[in-house]
Amino acid sequence: MIRRFIQYYKPQKKLFFWDMVAAFFISVCDLFYPIITRNMLNDYIPNRQMRLLLIFSIALVAIYFIKMLLNYFVQYYGHMVGVYMQADMRRDLFRHLQKLPFSFFDENETGNIMSRVVNDLQDISELAHHGPEDIFISSVMIIGSFVYLSSINLLLTVIIFLFIPLLVWFSLAMRKRMNVAFMESRRKVAVVNATLESSISGIRVAKAFTNSAFEEEKFQSGNGKFVKAREMSYKAMGQFFAGTGFITDMFNVVVILAGGVFTYRGTISYGDFAAFMLFVNLFINPVKKLINFMEQYQNGMTGFQRFCELIDQPIEKERPDAGELTDVKGEICFEQVNFTYGDSKEVLHDINLTIRPGEKLALVGPSGGGKSTICHLIPNFYELDSGMIRIDGKPIDEITFASLRKNIGIVQQDVFLFNGSIRENIAYGDLDASGEEIIQAAKRANIHDYVMSMPEGYETNIGERGIKLSGGQKQRLSIARVFLKNPAILILDEATSALDNTTEALIQNALDELCQGRTTIVVAHRLSTIKNADEIAVVTKGRIVEKGTHEALLAQGGIYKELYESQFKPSSDRTDLME
Repeated sequence: MIRRFIQYYKPQKKLFFWDMVAAFFISVCDLFYPIITRNMLNDYIPNRQMRLLLIFSIALVAIYFIKMLLNYFVQYYGHMVGVYMQADMRRDLFRHLQKLPFSFFDENETGNIMSRVVNDLQDISELAHHGPEDIFISSVMIIGSFVYLSSINLLLTVIIFLFIPLLVWFSLAMRKRMNVAFMESRRKVAVVNATLESSISGIRVAKAFTNSAFEEEKFQSGNGKFVKAREMSYKAMGQFFAGTGFITDMFNVVVILAGGVFTYRGTISYGDFAAFMLFVNLFINPVKKLINFMEQYQNGMTGFQRFCELIDQPIEKERPDAGELTDVKGEICFEQVNFTYGDSKEVLHDINLTIRPGEKLALVGPSGGGKSTICHLIPNFYELDSGMIRIDGKPIDEITFASLRKNIGIVQQDVFLFNGSIRENIAYGDLDASGEEIIQAAKRANIHDYVMSMPEGYETNIGERGIKLSGGQKQRLSIARVFLKNPAILILDEATSALDNTTEALIQNALDELCQGRTTIVVAHRLSTIKNADEIAVVTKGRIVEKGTHEALLAQGGIYKELYESQFKPSSDRTDLME
């Protein structure tokens, strides 16, 4: 995992190198103060060498000025190394998310994914900058202190430095406990984010059902689990810092006791004793940095571990020899298709269908029967258990995802629109489309007049998920998007089922034009909209139980006839039912 982490330094290696150079010279600057102090106490002051005292004082000021500039470089550019690495990781993660199969998003909450993309990567950025820098500065300070103090008195230096292995041992012993605590804390943060994202997205529903108290209780439950997880992590952190703080404080005790004995016996001078005290306090800060690094390391690496868990999720599998789908006629064939969602029970069983180019197939039947699943399989959103789906005689698993989906347009009941302008949302169907083409698509979808009635026209912002638009306006906007895409195959998945009769009639005209010259699959509950389909298939419990035209299915007297009659009972029958 550390090797994978280091790979992200490569694009920033030049900036990282100069950051480490600056950090090295900061350490060297800090070493000058105790050295000059020792010389002053042992030589310049006792021998009254005022000129040298002033010279070295001025030199110390110059050194600290250089250190100030170096600190600016490290704080600014060093942090930018972390920011660039974080941006690269976020870019890779977002690209990977785009390649994940539908099944991944079926099983993972949006808030949880967002927590990994935002929160976890922030801590990784801090580790990327401060981690190597703190280790490098601390190492230079400790090694430099040891070398210089050894030149004064090796035995006293060894006595003092014997506490460092004890500190390292204690830090490593606490590492595992902190790792477990911080990982659990991150999981709980992700749960809180997921609950928050769901609650905010559904705030209108919560208000409509006066369930704000329930939402608050649900959020507080996750929030309480987060508090307990943080409590565990801070308990481990408290034990870690309390123990390491006690060990570093013992450095001062050892210096005073051992240094005092050495000075009392005349082994070292008062100036040497002062130098030891200054150096010990000087390298206690680097030691504390190393201690703080352990917390930072746990934060950053648990974040990176969660980053790796996500980026290691298997992407959609496209065959290496997959080819482009060109000159599409639109013939679709299902051959003994069987499909299961994950570990659930079988959703589709032995589906056989043939839709000739330009024909319209309607799928009807009870909710949950498998109609929408059939539609999702055509663009190869899910991998089949067995069987084959062909487009113009070519198996869809031998077609690249991009070229397959480019030739398929989908209009669903639950329209998703992006927070942006009307123009941007229509242009999503073809990002290279001209302004005139966008307007033409809007006209064909019967929404141009409404757009022009808005003060900002096509630049009108529609809000998150198109909240500023009515259901019918959203639907027409999605239809305009498909007009602009101009696919050979069209899927209408209950596109008008949530609309009132007047709006449905208006949108149905746009849909009828959209279907012309295209192979169309329609999922509908309102059977009046599909009577003229070339073929109707009744899907229930994952099986096609009836197929034929509207008239043929009525003549069969089966499930379709029951569905049709339940929607179109004569008025006298309805009166009898009311009585």
